[in-house]
Amino acid sequence: MPYEFYLPTKLLYGAGCLSALGGCALPGRKALLVTSAGQSAKRHGYLGRVEEQLTQAGVRAVLYDQITPNPTKAEVMAALCRKEGCDFVLGLGGGSSIDAAKAISVMARNPGDYWDYVSGGTGKGKAVPNAPLPVVAVTTTAGTGTEADPWTVTTNEETQEKIGFGYEKTFPVLSVVDPELMVSVPPRLTAYQGFDALFHSTEGYLNRTASPISDLMALEAIRLIGKSLPRAVRDGADLEARGDVALANTLSGMVETLSGCISEHSIAHAMSAYHPKLPHGAALIAISKAYYQKLIRLGACRERMAAMARALGKSDAERPEDFLTALDALQKECSVDGLALSSFGMSPEEFPALTRNARETMGGLFEVDPVAVSDGDVLEILSDAFC
Repeated sequence: MPYEFYLPTKLLYGAGCLSALGGCALPGRKALLVTSAGQSAKRHGYLGRVEEQLTQAGVRAVLYDQITPNPTKAEVMAALCRKEGCDFVLGLGGGSSIDAAKAISVMARNPGDYWDYVSGGTGKGKAVPNAPLPVVAVTTTAGTGTEADPWTVTTNEETQEKIGFGYEKTFPVLSVVDPELMVSVPPRLTAYQGFDALFHSTEGYLNRTASPISDLMALEAIRLIGKSLPRAVRDGADLEARGDVALANTLSGMVETLSGCISEHSIAHAMSAYHPKLPHGAALIAISKAYYQKLIRLGACRERMAAMARALGKSDAERPEDFLTALDALQKECSVDGLALSSFGMSPEEFPALTRNARETMGGLFEVDPVAVSDGDVLEILSDAFC
């Protein structure tokens, strides 16, 4: 089957590599520095270190620290970047900050409403007339892979839609993946983020558009997470484990670039659209066993399921059900087993609306599922994951 490979991002990877940022050829002289509304980047000194590196490179920085865990349309529509005349955007933090930086870079150079350019749901799907500002990413978490893909996920708070957007010009031009910036992530969030990266890779491996190159990256990301995520959860200062999980996360972003997610992510995004405080990784974990059990019952990718189980560490895996066994074991090792939708304030009465939302906003992911997943299947997945 024909396939493409396009990954234009320059990547700096390894413990301490943030110190090389100031010596890089950056894409401008005035940056909008985008980070979260929380205090962790400031408290742990990451913001100060990035500002020092920018100063060393002769770059002025304008701080925009208003990004929430599920970035909203209002946040990325803020006019500060254009008002200050910034010529590139630097996202510092987890997926929310870097995703927001990409969306802001689009709106800094383009007219109208951000939802004019989003496809799916109430988005108008218009072509972006002007190239976005360049984006630099400095990631402090290992979950979304956004440093190595063009995607940005934004919530329209007015319509309860959480939709991904991106194209070849929203890739970061430069990404810094320094495991030293991840040691402060608490155990629970380390697990949530690690499973997000895992499912980016499992979904990409099962996706109908998977290629030999994305398969290599997906299986290696799955292997690294199975090997090292429990260690990173138990001891956040374990730099070797952090490095493995960080690399797995970046590889998972490449998988999203070369292949992509399937309907597991559509369902999880619908849940977050209705429950903005629900951590994305927690949503994925909560539905994961029910979701993959459903795919197995539908007859999907039996050998690929077994291959994923072997990559997770179950070396004798031969049956697709072995993946469920390996997944359950990993969740127990990371102390996130037993998550249920009932724990997050959901009720079964919401399930039809969530099912419709998943299909209407990110229905394209259902189209690349390895087997047809019906609305009835989604309702069963949600019901099985409820308690």
